[in-house]
Amino acid sequence: MVENPEAKQPLPPPKKLLIDDPSNFQFHAAYLTYSDLFDKIANPETRKQLNDSITVLKESGGDYARFYESIDRFRGGDVAQQGFGRAFIKTQKKREWRRKTQKHERISRHKK
Repeated sequence: MVENPEAKQPLPPPKKLLIDDPSNFQFHAAYLTYSDLFDKIANPETRKQLNDSITVLKESGGDYARFYESIDRFRGGDVAQQGFGRAFIKTQKKREWRRKTQKHERISRHKK
């Protein structure tokens, strides 16, 4: 049997597309997101899907919701888990702080 050498040869990995348009703010923001994801991900199939998504966005002229939906699964949990609420800050009154400090000093004095 004769083997086909073309069938065994792997496809070259996809390259990052350089189609940024700084004059269009929305597309520029989408391209920056695409670029960051492309740099972080090493899987060639995922990179190809990212290239397809940004190409479709460029050709369609602006279905940004669909673009972000298609790449959201590659972004990981960091964006989905972010909360936009305020951070919880525990406060205490001065009297309460003094009582805790005195109690701690008293305990440490008698532990010796």
